[in-house]
Amino acid sequence: MPVKKFVVGNFDDEAVLFPAVKKVRRAGYKIHDVFTPFPIHGLDKELGLRDTSLHVAGFIYGITGTATAVGFITWALTLDWALNFGGKPYFSLPAWIPITFELTVLFASVGMVLTFCWLCQLAPFVKKDHFNPRSTDDTFVMALECTAKTNEQDAINFLNSVGAKDVSVQYRETGWWLGRYDKDNMKFEKRELAH
Repeated sequence: MPVKKFVVGNFDDEAVLFPAVKKVRRAGYKIHDVFTPFPIHGLDKELGLRDTSLHVAGFIYGITGTATAVGFITWALTLDWALNFGGKPYFSLPAWIPITFELTVLFASVGMVLTFCWLCQLAPFVKKDHFNPRSTDDTFVMALECTAKTNEQDAINFLNSVGAKDVSVQYRETGWWLGRYDKDNMKFEKRELAH
């Protein structure tokens, strides 16, 4: 993954961060992401993020579970090993509702968890760099991606003017990689010194 340059501003309060996001977007800067210690209602809309498609994925996984259950039970009890259960017909759909429901829920829940982990890049031994470790505790972090048109000093001054307490230029890898947090903890600090 390539290392990119970011102008990172830290905010102490969501009441300062929320209007700052509006001002930064109006000024034309490209916001890479905003990291907060807790969800902020309406921030996704201010960032211009679209609604998630996770519910559509859940519906598809659920239908797949239903089709798998009905298809397998139909094949097993009508074609492969047809048994007469107390005079019931071979294709006895009402008797299959419990297992069909359970497989629908299983496929939907496991599929949505795996999809969520993939989209958010969460997994055991997957390492992702933080712009500020305090963003999981008490600090709000806004990262502006530096493009060819971005003037670093102007971006730093602008973030300071909208209420950022600590603004810095950082080099970060935006993807994820296999690793552990207790190893390679100086990976990007060495790169920042080299640039």
